[in-house]
Amino acid sequence: MTSMENRSEVNGFILMGLTDAPELQVPLFIMFTFIYLITLVGNLGIVALSSWDSHLHTPMYFFLSNLSLVDFGYSSAIVPKVMAGLLTGNKIISYNGCATQLFFFGAFAGAESFLLASMAYDRHAAICKPLHYTTTMTSTVCTCLAGGAHIGGLLTSSIVIGNTFSLSFCKSNVVHHFFCDILPLLVLSCSDIHLIQLVVFIIASFSVFFPFLVIFTSYLIIFITILKIHSAEGRQKAFSTCASHLTAVSIFYGTIVFMYLQPSSSHSMDSDKIVSVFYTMVIPMLNPLVYSLRNKDVKNALRKTMREQRLRMNNLFS
Repeated sequence: MTSMENRSEVNGFILMGLTDAPELQVPLFIMFTFIYLITLVGNLGIVALSSWDSHLHTPMYFFLSNLSLVDFGYSSAIVPKVMAGLLTGNKIISYNGCATQLFFFGAFAGAESFLLASMAYDRHAAICKPLHYTTTMTSTVCTCLAGGAHIGGLLTSSIVIGNTFSLSFCKSNVVHHFFCDILPLLVLSCSDIHLIQLVVFIIASFSVFFPFLVIFTSYLIIFITILKIHSAEGRQKAFSTCASHLTAVSIFYGTIVFMYLQPSSSHSMDSDKIVSVFYTMVIPMLNPLVYSLRNKDVKNALRKTMREQRLRMNNLFS
C-alpha cells in the first residue's frame, strides 16, 4: 500500500546536458551548430548529387543516399534539441517528446546498421561476381534491401520503446544525459527492469551482430577474392572500392559496441556522454566526408554540378 502511495508518475524529464559550466554553453552551441550544418549539407548534398547525376544511378549510390538520409535523420532527432537547450537553458523534455526522440534515434540508428550490411553485400557482388552484378543487384533487390533496413530499424525501435515506456518512472525525472537514451532512462525506473534489460540486449545484439556477421562474411570472401587477383593494380582498385565503406563500418560498430554492449558495471555517465556526442553528431558528419573525399565519382559529380550551376548563373545575369 505504501509503495503505491509513494509512487508518483513523471510527465516529463530534465536533461542534465553535457556540462553545467555557463562559460561552455556558447562555445558548445557554436561547435554543434557548425557540426550540424556540415551534416546537413554533406548528407543532403550526397542525396541530391545521387539523384541529379545519371553516372551515380547505381546500387552503390542508391544505398549511399539511403545511408545519408538515415545519418541526417538520427542526427536531427538529437542535435536541434541539444542546441536549443544550450541556447535557452531549457532542459525540460516532455514524456511523449522523450519517447519520440528515442524512437526516431533508435529507428534511424538501426536502419544504418542494416544499410551498412546491405552495402557490404553490394561490394561482395561487385568484386566477387562482377559478370553477374547487374543481374544480382537489380533495382528490385536494392529496393527490398533498403526497405528491409528501414523496416528493421522501425521494428527494433518500436519493441524497445514499447517495453521501456511501459515501465513506471517514479524515482526521479532527471536524466543524466543530453538526450533521452535507453540506459539513463532505465536507471530512473522503479519497476523491475531485468526483463527489459534482457529485451534491449537481445534487440541491440540482433541489430548489431546480425548485420556485422553479414559484413564480416562478405568481406572475408572479398579479401579471399582480392588475394587471387594477380595484378597489383587490380588488387589496389578492388581495395579502394571498399575503403570508404570499411571506414564507416569501423567507426559505427566500434562506437556502438563500446557504448551499449559492455557490462553495465563498466559504464560511466561522463564517458558515455563523450561517446554519445561522437555517434550522434560526429559520425553523421564524417560519413559523407569519408565517402566524398575518397570517391572520384562523387567528386566528379560535384564538380559537374558546380560548373552547371555557374553556367546557369552566368546565363541568368548576362
